Amino acid sequence: MKMRKLCLPIFFGLLVILQSCNRNGDDMWDDTKSAGRHIGRGIRALAGQNCHSRQVCSRDEFECMDEDACYSNGTYQEYEYQNNYSPVQGDEFIPLEDQCNDIAMNDMYTKAPKECPGDRGSTIPGIQAFRDPSTIPQLCGIFRTIYFEYDCYFVKGDVNLSSLNAIANFLRYYPNVYVFVEGHTDERGPLSYNQALGLKRCNAVRNFLIDAGVNPDQLFTISYGKERPVVIESHEEAWGRNRRVEFKIYER
Repeated sequence: MKMRKLCLPIFFGLLVILQSCNRNGDDMWDDTKSAGRHIGRGIRALAGQNCHSRQVCSRDEFECMDEDACYSNGTYQEYEYQNNYSPVQGDEFIPLEDQCNDIAMNDMYTKAPKECPGDRGSTIPGIQAFRDPSTIPQLCGIFRTIYFEYDCYFVKGDVNLSSLNAIANFLRYYPNVYVFVEGHTDERGPLSYNQALGLKRCNAVRNFLIDAGVNPDQLFTISYGKERPVVIESHEEAWGRNRRVEFKIYER
């Protein structure tokens, strides 16, 4: 019995050794070089080198980082990107080009509020305590839904601007009222993309209100992406109603 227990690990050890012997010297050298490159990148990143970051605004700015596409001098070939997205309900989904957004990443300068609702020690409760202003007769005409164009987070239109100005006036007059700005999208496109687009929309609205004089500590954002449509249908009118920002309020 003891001999059988001893033979089993020896057998598996020999099997692993024989399997590894199938790799030739070139394979081992390629693996060693790849490991060396990755370790070198990690060390340079820790040292703060070669860590440039910038916004990519179009597919033409992408470079292929596949090691098989390297030139002999160490630079990279340009990758030929193609639209591999399948049409959804008759319309092609175009990823994150934001052609209608004339301002550069206006969600990047958002000033964070001092408190996070629902956190331990916060004087502001979580979003569950916030109310839908459409259920409050005095407020339903002020906190109106903001709508967006397809694949866009730039606030446009006189109706939207008028609504946001009315909200800004109200919040400046009532500094004890806090607002969750909720970002939503239509059903088209990947979940993660729509989550990011919803965040851009609610940040664009929040920034507008801050620019209009509202205290940043009164404003919080959350993105639901395409998870909470108001119209569960697949046509342009339904999509237009789902591309929106809504509000929830809390008075302390």
